[in-house]
Amino acid sequence: KDDNSKFWATYKKVSTEHDDDFLDRANDDMGIILTFAGLFSAVNSTFIVGMQPDPGDTTNALILQLIQIIVNGPNSVPDISTLSSSTGFSSSTVWTQALAYASLAFSVLAAFGAVLGKQW
Repeated sequence: KDDNSKFWATYKKVSTEHDDDFLDRANDDMGIILTFAGLFSAVNSTFIVGMQPDPGDTTNALILQLIQIIVNGPNSVPDISTLSSSTGFSSSTVWTQALAYASLAFSVLAAFGAVLGKQW
């Protein structure tokens, strides 16, 4: 063999080793990202559910109004101003929920990218 073919044989061997090492590291990194994104999404979803208003409060107030109508008769007019309204959120609550939903969306997007990378 001449020197030119030895060079290319050595180059192929070294480049294949380098590429294999790079792909192994990238695959491990994507596995870690996928695990982290899944755990983060689960915890973030728990916080999002915990920030939602309790629908039981409104249901209890409505049942109380129905009981008062039954007790006082059908001609009584209940005061509906005591019912809780789900439209009156403070701006800090809106911002907190918007950031929580945005972080959940980016976490799912990162997991999607890791899955695509692992399958590629």
